[in-house]
Formats: sequence, C-alpha cells, structure tokens
Amino acid sequence: MTWLITGGAGYIGAHVARVMAAAGEDVVVLDDISSGVPRRLPGDVPLIKGSSLDAELLRRVFAEHDVTGIVHLAARKQVGESVEQPLRYYRENLGGLTTLLEAAAEAGVRRFVFSSSAAVYGNPPDVDLVSEDTPCVPVSPYGETKLAGEWLVRAAGRAHGMATVCLRYFNVAGSASPELADTGVYNVIPMVFDRLTRDEAPRIFGDTHPTPDGTCVRDYIHVSDLAEAHLAAARRLASADGGDLTVNIGRGEGVSVRELVTLIGEVSGDRRPAVVEPMRAGDAPRAVADASLAARELGWAARRGVREMVDSAWAGWCLHHPGAPRV
Repeated sequence: MTWLITGGAGYIGAHVARVMAAAGEDVVVLDDISSGVPRRLPGDVPLIKGSSLDAELLRRVFAEHDVTGIVHLAARKQVGESVEQPLRYYRENLGGLTTLLEAAAEAGVRRFVFSSSAAVYGNPPDVDLVSEDTPCVPVSPYGETKLAGEWLVRAAGRAHGMATVCLRYFNVAGSASPELADTGVYNVIPMVFDRLTRDEAPRIFGDTHPTPDGTCVRDYIHVSDLAEAHLAAARRLASADGGDLTVNIGRGEGVSVRELVTLIGEVSGDRRPAVVEPMRAGDAPRAVADASLAARELGWAARRGVREMVDSAWAGWCLHHPGAPRV
C-alpha cells in the first residue's frame, strides 16, 4: 500500500511520516507548508506542496503515486483562532476534508485514517475517564469541525466502501528528536517555556477547580506514541474490507497543571513559582482519556511518560530558542 499523509510536514505529521516509513510503509506527503517544515521529513519521502482543497492536484497525486490509503492530518487547529475565524475553520477543515474524500472515492481509495481531537467532547462531565461513548458537545468551532469531520468520514466510508478510523487525540507533547519539536506557542508546555525564556513566571489559570490541587487535570500523550497509534490504525485498515472505528488516543493518566509546571521547573532549572490568574471560561476541571478501546482494537498503548515528554520538548525548545535559560 501507498499512504498519502496530508499535513505530513507538520509537527505531528512529520512524526507520523517517519514512524510509518521506518516501519516499511510506502508514504507520500502533501503539505501546503503554511506551518509545515520540509526538512522534518526523511529525504526519501516524497513531498508535494499543495492543499487538500485542490481537487485537481489530489487527482494527480493519487494517480502518480498509486495511493491506496490516506492519513489526513492537515487542518487548522487553534481553538482561540477558530472562535475569531469560524468561516476559515469550516472552509479549510471541512472543505478540505470533503474535497479529499471526493477525490479518494473517485480514485477508489479504500482506507482512511482521520486526525480528530478530544475537543469533540467539549467540557466533559465529571467522570474519572472520558470514553468514546461520552457525549460530544464541542465548545469551539475547531471542535465542531472535528466532530462534523468524523460524521463525514464515517458517512463517506459507508457510501463508498472505505474502511475508516478516527483518532481522538488528547494533549500532544514531546518530540522524537530536537529538530522535530513543536515550534508553536499554543499549548501549555511551550507556553510555559516561552514565559521562562522571557524571564517571566509561568501562569496557572485558576487554582480552585474541584481537583486535588485546584488546577485543571489533563491527559498528555507523547507525539511518538501518537505516531505509533497512526501506524497501528493504518495496519488495521490494510486488512479491513470496511467498517469504522473511533478511539481515544491518550495515556489514561491525569496530570495537573501545577504538577506539570513543577516538572518543567525541574527540567529547565527555573523553579520560580507560578502566578495564579483567574480561571478561564470553559476550562473543564478534568479531561483524561479512557484508552482501553485503542488497546483492544489496535493493539496499541502509550509507552512514554510525562517526564520524557517534557525533557524532549525542552531539548527541542532550546534548539530553536538559543536564548532559553539553561540548567
């Protein structure tokens, strides 16, 4: 099989491309390079620069590379930005997915892995673990596009004989190597790194949540574990004749924001206390995955801990930010 990985030069996508190629899968990457970095990819992985909104380009790629399966990661993914630019998010996330699925059906592609998100759950109810049966009530346009994307993938799969898997990522962190690190400042770990690099104290939004230390509890997944989940999904689909599967991708273990900030202080050597600011509207006190279905259906489980995530993320941050403080 040849797998097309959309968004494959991005932070997550490059990890997926490398893991799949190293496992012997034939892969080709499509990326518009709006946030992707070509040098993240191995030299023997073809890179086509373009968008999943370009139907004619997709037809050429499918034909020239004999694509038989797709891993679709290309999307805009910032919650706050989606609130400000909902039309852009619906156009690019859902419009790109629709165009891709149409071209795939036309080309006879029968395997499809969709990059979804725990954002589909919104603010989950007060449960210890969030399962795939937890009601999906997204609270941002980004989460809405991911949930609607899942609906579309399943519907297209049923209509056109595609076997599909939707992977609901929880909080992705870490890096397989420093050069592959996430360079954006959108998630909690790089946000703390950025504060320390600017000689400012980390921030915690609210310390009166109904959790053991009053701060939000989240499930963090190493990006290398996430990439291996994509490989497991692709290999499941390689022998599937149809059907759909939706699974959470997380560790099933919660880490509070205060615990995470303390760990970052140990790794970075900057142990200054965090500044507590008012809690943000819409922050769920706890969101931790029940990842047991992924273990049963994909034979996959996370292997890397939070310390490894922070260590590897800090190494990547220091590579890309020479002014970062050193231990």
